[in-house]
Amino acid sequence: MALPTPLMPSPHSPLTGSATTIEVLRQWRDIGWIRALDCAFAEFLHLQHPTTSPLVLLGAALVSHQSGRGHLLLDLVETLQEPGTVVSAVDTSDAYPAPVTTAPEQLLGELDLDQWHAELAQCALVETPSDGGAERRPLVLDGHRVYLRRYWRYEQAITQAVETKISQRREVDEARMRELLSHLFPGQSASPSPDWQMLACALAARSQFGVITGGPGTGKTTTVVKLLALLQALSMKDGGGQPLRIRLAAPTGKAAARLNESIASQVSELPLVGIANGEAIRNEVPNEVTTLHRLLGARPNTRKFRHHSLNPLPVDLVVVDEASMIDVEMMVCLLDALPSDAGLVMLGDKDQLASVEAGAILGSLCAQAHNGHYSADTDEWLQRVTGVAPTAELVCNPARPLDQTIAMLRHSYRFGSESGIGRLARAINLNQPEQARAALVDGGLEDLHNLTLTRSEDHALEALAVDGVLGQGHGYAHFLTTLQHQRPAPTEERAVFDDWARQVLASHSQFQLLCALRRGPMGVEGLNPRIEACLVTEGYLPADAATSLWYEGRPVLVTGNDYGLKLMNGDIGIALTLPVGQDTAGEPIMGLRVAFPAGDGAGGIRWVLPSRLQRVETVFAMTVHKSQGSEFAHAALVLPDAPTPIATRELFYTAVTRAKRLFTLVEVKPELTRRVIGRAIYRASQMFPTA
Repeated sequence: MALPTPLMPSPHSPLTGSATTIEVLRQWRDIGWIRALDCAFAEFLHLQHPTTSPLVLLGAALVSHQSGRGHLLLDLVETLQEPGTVVSAVDTSDAYPAPVTTAPEQLLGELDLDQWHAELAQCALVETPSDGGAERRPLVLDGHRVYLRRYWRYEQAITQAVETKISQRREVDEARMRELLSHLFPGQSASPSPDWQMLACALAARSQFGVITGGPGTGKTTTVVKLLALLQALSMKDGGGQPLRIRLAAPTGKAAARLNESIASQVSELPLVGIANGEAIRNEVPNEVTTLHRLLGARPNTRKFRHHSLNPLPVDLVVVDEASMIDVEMMVCLLDALPSDAGLVMLGDKDQLASVEAGAILGSLCAQAHNGHYSADTDEWLQRVTGVAPTAELVCNPARPLDQTIAMLRHSYRFGSESGIGRLARAINLNQPEQARAALVDGGLEDLHNLTLTRSEDHALEALAVDGVLGQGHGYAHFLTTLQHQRPAPTEERAVFDDWARQVLASHSQFQLLCALRRGPMGVEGLNPRIEACLVTEGYLPADAATSLWYEGRPVLVTGNDYGLKLMNGDIGIALTLPVGQDTAGEPIMGLRVAFPAGDGAGGIRWVLPSRLQRVETVFAMTVHKSQGSEFAHAALVLPDAPTPIATRELFYTAVTRAKRLFTLVEVKPELTRRVIGRAIYRASQMFPTA
């Protein structure tokens, strides 16, 4: 259908006044093109300052909308050049709902950049960097970029703090470092050349800021454990110095628990033979991981933390895993709580999904990581302390100081060159939809499976969820069969039931259905009851499962940290029946409890009464966002049957790399898969601009 005529056929602005602008924004809100919050923000500004320019109110609503999409700013130039990309809730290929007074693309397409900029610059609600922040106005105009004030402050604070940390070089005994690295990496000749794990250790040990990025199986945990041993050995100086105070953290409880489990074995396997005080060094490498909220000291009912610039953390170094999940507000709080002379090391996969909140910290930091951008000075230094150096194409001049602190691990020890999962992940990252399609349909790749549904109601999806892929990967029937067949006798001891719970949980981790969306027939809310009903019909779940909230076999996902129960956001548990007491005749009384892994690295089980779990949901299907920090033997991704801004290259890659042995892609329209690979997450920001 044809786009409607704008309110005013002006070459500069179709908006006739502030009240008219508010009416237009309310229409967009009602249709779903912007959020209610975005419209309310403009309404509030109009209420406080009724004479505010219509262009300023429009900009305020749009910059608020951008923050909801993860952007830190509204770029006026890009907005006017590509107006259809700003309002995310509308798919421009579809007809507009009627009635529409003014469509976003046409309104934005008729605005004049100079007039918009001038109206913002002259407005009492807008400040510029030259104002020094004294006015504390709600909007900031920095060049042609408009910010919500707090996000402008966050961006400035992060950039300044990171630049300060980068400038703080550690005093390193190069000969001592080379000796220590030769012990920590004894198999250098057998390692891929160059050994990026060793180079990453050297780079991260040189300054008070470092980033180690890499895909699954590249050895990020191994590398950071060796880095910590290296730093402790340098600090302790053969027993003549003090060990560093080091804390390990992650953004979520699930990520913290996973790192906690893996790091303990890595510490015990450190090759410290031949290093003076080797065992003392091993004892000073921490293996306890906490969440960032607990590290900083979260205060109830507030966004503030106990640790900040006036009460800094008592640390010399903080290491943060799964850094792709950190949003700008948390990053500011972390940097603010670090002592001025303390270091920060960030680990993560730069290609994974960014944080749900605004910002893409790791992605911004690692924008040039693939191409290295190391200086000649860094190249020479690495050769001196490691004996090897980056390949020539990764060295350039000039080079940013930031890039000298970033190392990308480039060899996957999990997915080899013949691995289908590895091939698919690389094709997705390189924006190669045809190569990705070829990998999915290649019958010779046993770790990839493609399921194309004829329609969203196709029962092949339920069959996959229940039975998995014949001869290749399990479905949910596997853990429910384990539950039934391995069930202990009611008279057995609790330890036997703990063993049973471990088996059931291990069987459950063999498969997980992942969704791009939360709502809709192909989202979590649509698929959970479908799969649950199918498992009831097939006899794997009790008949009352479809009508009862709690039943044996129900898998649940914790959706918020509960420190009282020692459960973290992302933990998965399963409801099981076990003896909870005895009757007067001494016979066991059976009751329902939810079994969770204790997360202690020792395989313990935590049993929780269902009534105590207030923030859980059934998890036959989970969103890809919730799966971050988890791994499954067989992971299946269900793509939506219509275009959506949420389905991006990063989401696809994150889902693929959750799978350890088999990945299944479930799609309704294969052409949409190509569009997903071609749609990358772009988050507008001026942090760490590339050279």
